Amino acid sequence: MKLKVVSSFKPTGDQEQAIKKLSGGIKKNYDYQTLWGVTGSGKTYVMAKIIENVQLPTLVISPNKTLAAQLYEEFRTFFPKNHVSYFVSYYDYYQPEAYLPSTDTYIEKDAKINEEIDQMRHLAVQDLLASKDNVIIASVSAIYNLGAPSDYKNQIFHVRIGRKLSQKELIKKLVDLQYERNDYELWRGKFRIRNNFIDIWPSGQDSIIRIDNASGTVRTIETCPAPFGKFEQQVQIALYPAKFWVSEKEKTERALDTISLELTKRIEQLKKQGKLVEAERIKRRTEYDMAMIRETGWCHGIENYSPIIEGRKPGERPYTLLDYFPKNFLLFMDESHISVPQVSGMYFGDRARKETLIEYGFRLPSAIDNRPLKFEEFLAIPKRTIFVSATPQDYERQQSKQIVEQVIRPTFLLDPEIDIRDSDCQIDDLVREIQERKNKNQRVLVLTLTKKLAEALADHLAEKNIKTTYLHSDIKTFQRTKILADLRRGVFDVLVGINLLREGLDLPEVSLIAILDADKEGFLRDETSLIQIMGRAARNIEGKVIMYADNLTGSIKKAIETTNRRRQMQIEYNKKYNKKPQAIIKDIKDTFRTKEEEELPKKEFMKEYLRKLKSQLELARRNLQFDKAAQLKNKIDQLSKKLKDSGS
Repeated sequence: MKLKVVSSFKPTGDQEQAIKKLSGGIKKNYDYQTLWGVTGSGKTYVMAKIIENVQLPTLVISPNKTLAAQLYEEFRTFFPKNHVSYFVSYYDYYQPEAYLPSTDTYIEKDAKINEEIDQMRHLAVQDLLASKDNVIIASVSAIYNLGAPSDYKNQIFHVRIGRKLSQKELIKKLVDLQYERNDYELWRGKFRIRNNFIDIWPSGQDSIIRIDNASGTVRTIETCPAPFGKFEQQVQIALYPAKFWVSEKEKTERALDTISLELTKRIEQLKKQGKLVEAERIKRRTEYDMAMIRETGWCHGIENYSPIIEGRKPGERPYTLLDYFPKNFLLFMDESHISVPQVSGMYFGDRARKETLIEYGFRLPSAIDNRPLKFEEFLAIPKRTIFVSATPQDYERQQSKQIVEQVIRPTFLLDPEIDIRDSDCQIDDLVREIQERKNKNQRVLVLTLTKKLAEALADHLAEKNIKTTYLHSDIKTFQRTKILADLRRGVFDVLVGINLLREGLDLPEVSLIAILDADKEGFLRDETSLIQIMGRAARNIEGKVIMYADNLTGSIKKAIETTNRRRQMQIEYNKKYNKKPQAIIKDIKDTFRTKEEEELPKKEFMKEYLRKLKSQLELARRNLQFDKAAQLKNKIDQLSKKLKDSGS
């Protein structure tokens, strides 16, 4: 199926020229391009139209999971008939394995897996293997080891009606694919036996497969949306592995022989160095893992043996999500001023931790190649990359064969006016400005340099009868979006914080951004940060930025120059084409919405349905969707009460 954008929008302003130029660059085989678009210019829509034009499977890398979730929902809206997937780290909590020699402290890997995201990761990979109309929104998780695509493909098991297949053979195959048997509670990655049939819930799907092969031949194949119980007949189905890093038995046996040889060599090395404790440690740990792999085909931390299982040479890069794409695909690096340095730094942090584990006998030397991609390895895989940012850095500009600027917003809103004021009496001046916005039912963002000042200023403004709250790193993730939504709703008039640039932050009610201590050079007051901060005021017709500073730093001058240049271009465009800026009216809503009315499953699937809701609740909390989380919590409580009252 072709990638087709479905939208009531049409390219407006300079979106059309951006779409045309960047699409043309892809067709000319430009390896790197940059979309330099101002905040609020509709860069996501432009990305979608480029995908439609070039008809390439696409990977979009986002710098954090929250922005990835927003992009996922937007692309799902733009491509409702295509495969749009979400691939981020599936850990709600993650403590990597580590060793601290100074205190002789071993920290075991500890993690809590989000089952909804695990399912979405599997689905993303399965969609890539089964279709070509794919758009995957991913975090930096995309550059981490995922296992060889060839091993994964070879393990796909096809079942069709009429095939000779006994229940014993099917059960053995399911176990080989790392499915677990559970006759009491069916869940993703598990199967159960019921009289003449076997129920299977694949890891990457929201559907249950029911196979009747009690006679030794597959008589019927049925599927139903999990966990609802309304089955439909199928002619054939494909069963994908329940976990990654699953390989053929012969390959696993060869890998175990290689692991054993490496273990023997490593023990000898450690003993020669006089490290008897480390030698015994690596012996016990590795032999236990080998026994688990031999018996079950899998062990905790099996990814550390993946270089051997996959037959990679020392130093050879790992297989990642990018290897599951066809050779010809498109990569977008969203918010590239963050995502590029983020990707480039992952390898070095991981290597430092692994070297210590290897040195002290916790891992074999080959585990060093269970790693994220190096930056140069990452960029060598896609043939076409587009960097997307309001503030592209030197790297993106230098690499790009074409830089396309997108300055005109679809709403024809202007970049904000900038006012520089002395820091003397800045608080009194700020209070007056806030009162003026408050009278117009508008909101204000105030940026400080320290947590202490943010809290003190919030308290001071509250004493002036200004509804104020603060936001900084001590505020829990779940509370952040609630605070931002309350600001939009008018529960607060002012939000005080340290780093509120938060790329992707969309607050159309904010008409004023006040930056205290704007002349204190550093990460929070450099050119990129100032431009990003000022862009938050470009969502309002009366958008304005006040910088309290006694000196005009180089960063301030450059940020003002860039903003004023764009503002002048916007004014001239509006005048030439007789356009008037339009206010943004945007509902306060969550991304993943629940249905207003939802059919309840049959009683036999009620426990699974409750577990699914709880998993969705975890995902909503993780993606900061507090309204949806509250709805799901109420629904879970109501169903739990019904089950209790009915004695189930």
